[in-house]
Amino acid sequence: MCLVVLAFNAKVDTPLVVAANRDEFHARPTQDAGWWPDQPDVVAGRDLQAGGTWLGAHRSGRFATITNYRDAATSRGRLRSRGHLVTEFLQGEQSPVEYLSTIAPEDYAGFNLLVANRSQLAYLSNRGGGLKELPAGIYGLSNATLDTPWEKIERSKSLLGTLLEQGRANETHLLQLLGDMEKGPVDEVRSGRLPFSIAHAITAPFIVTPEYGTRCSTIVRVDHAGIWHFLERRFDSGGNTVGESQFSFSVGVDSD
Repeated sequence: MCLVVLAFNAKVDTPLVVAANRDEFHARPTQDAGWWPDQPDVVAGRDLQAGGTWLGAHRSGRFATITNYRDAATSRGRLRSRGHLVTEFLQGEQSPVEYLSTIAPEDYAGFNLLVANRSQLAYLSNRGGGLKELPAGIYGLSNATLDTPWEKIERSKSLLGTLLEQGRANETHLLQLLGDMEKGPVDEVRSGRLPFSIAHAITAPFIVTPEYGTRCSTIVRVDHAGIWHFLERRFDSGGNTVGESQFSFSVGVDSD
């Protein structure tokens, strides 16, 4: 149950703001966010099990993030890793819509993909959301299609809008937004094979359970001067901060 709230050109002086939680099994091997040695213009964390990433930015002014789609569909055959959809966009030169139109949705398990450059934001899901170019605005994504009205999405979008209006959409307040541990209503719980307590826990924006939970919170922010700011804060299974990385860059200029 990941969470992404994103503002694209929602205010004149705020081209892009992204606040995202990556929720994953704590045992899954992950590399901290950084500039990738083999792709030195990409800044992202890395999934060491499949090799891709869930969220990243490129020095050329490109951004992408992906979430899994929560469904009961059984994967058939050998599918490609969804994390490579992020890195392939970041390394490319196609516009967001052009890139998404090249993807064969049937090659992947259920996904939701948001990609952006300085002038365009687009979305693709292979579970009914389709391909959409998105106008300026505020969007929310978890493990259903874009802007599904789950409480944690609606609450997080509303708070992001308030922070933008108040001129407080900075790292401190965005991390507070992502740290929300309030669970969703009981009618949002889909237990399936999970105990109710675990199924209810994952309806919160920030998830804490012994085996699965929020592994990191990431802020991506482009300021009025066009400087990109990237922050990743990492957590253990108890929700305690265990590390943090920060980077900034101007498009086409070496990183900090």
